[in-house]
Amino acid sequence: MEKENETKDINNEKKDNQIDNNENELNMGFFKKIKYSIVNIEKYPNMSAQGFGKAISYLAKIVIMLTIVFCLGIVYQIHLIINEGIEYLQNSFPEFSYKEGTLSVDSETPIIISAEDSVAGETIIDTITEDQTVINQYTNQITNAGGGIIILKDRIIVKNASIAGTISYSYVDVLQATGINEFNKQDIINFARSGKIVTLYISVFLTIFMYVFIMYFLSTLSDALLLSFFGFFTAWLARIKMRYVAIFNMAVYALTLSIILNMLYIGINIFVPFEMEYFQVMYAAVAAIYLVAAIFILKSEFIKKQMELMKITEAQEIIKKQMEEKERAREEEKKKEKEKNEKKKDKKENEEKNKNDSEEPQGSGA
Repeated sequence: MEKENETKDINNEKKDNQIDNNENELNMGFFKKIKYSIVNIEKYPNMSAQGFGKAISYLAKIVIMLTIVFCLGIVYQIHLIINEGIEYLQNSFPEFSYKEGTLSVDSETPIIISAEDSVAGETIIDTITEDQTVINQYTNQITNAGGGIIILKDRIIVKNASIAGTISYSYVDVLQATGINEFNKQDIINFARSGKIVTLYISVFLTIFMYVFIMYFLSTLSDALLLSFFGFFTAWLARIKMRYVAIFNMAVYALTLSIILNMLYIGINIFVPFEMEYFQVMYAAVAAIYLVAAIFILKSEFIKKQMELMKITEAQEIIKKQMEEKERAREEEKKKEKEKNEKKKDKKENEEKNKNDSEEPQGSGA
């Protein structure tokens, strides 16, 4: 009885520990999920079990981190451009003015500043053209140069080595939060040399943030969808029955390291502009490796549990046979005991009968 009670206590303690672990995993924070997504692939099924909503929330949070890094990089580049360009603007740049969303530069021909002479990359200023074909040529030109800026009459187009396409910002969208409706060359010089420029940095950050967050979130979500289709096909080949939503959730967590590498890529590009030719291939490959590893770890755990279940079943069968053999032995023993008792009873009856016969008078039959 004492051994049985000890066994029950141990089992109950194990169950309590398991419940505590499950509750901790359900309540795990954002940064713990980042850690598990990178160094604890075996935790993917547990995180996936938290549901689709938790996975989307995690994706949004990590994209916010990526967006903040990107926007800080853009603001820093704008700061460098302003500091570098203020002297050039005062001494060499033609007069210009801005009013009601339209920028006008006193130059009949486009102004082109080479990448060697600008921290922002190749810069093209053309506030006259409205021809989309010409604008597309400018875009191709700064793309081939590895990055740059196109300044048009109504908007600015930015190409950065860390993003696949270009980003366009309307002057109205960027400046409306500051309350600036018009300015000229001297106003810009005075503004750049005052502390009020901080409000421009904040305005630019907030404006870019919303646009870049939506762009990155949709892009990362599409990456997760494509990765989940790949994972679903992998699970089918591995003969693991899994719901698609569970694989999608795992795909979201598998993208973690790729997104962090993208952050580092953007951060380095702020100070040392360069372009990694096969970065997108590496981005997809790292995420795919994580997801495939998680699926096969899940299969390994499934096989392990099956083996344990088989061992338990076999042990149960052995115990059942032993119990049946003991029951048969008990029945045989009872049967033999019964036969023995019956023999004793018959022997006693015979002895009593013989005794009675020997006690009868000899002349009783006369």
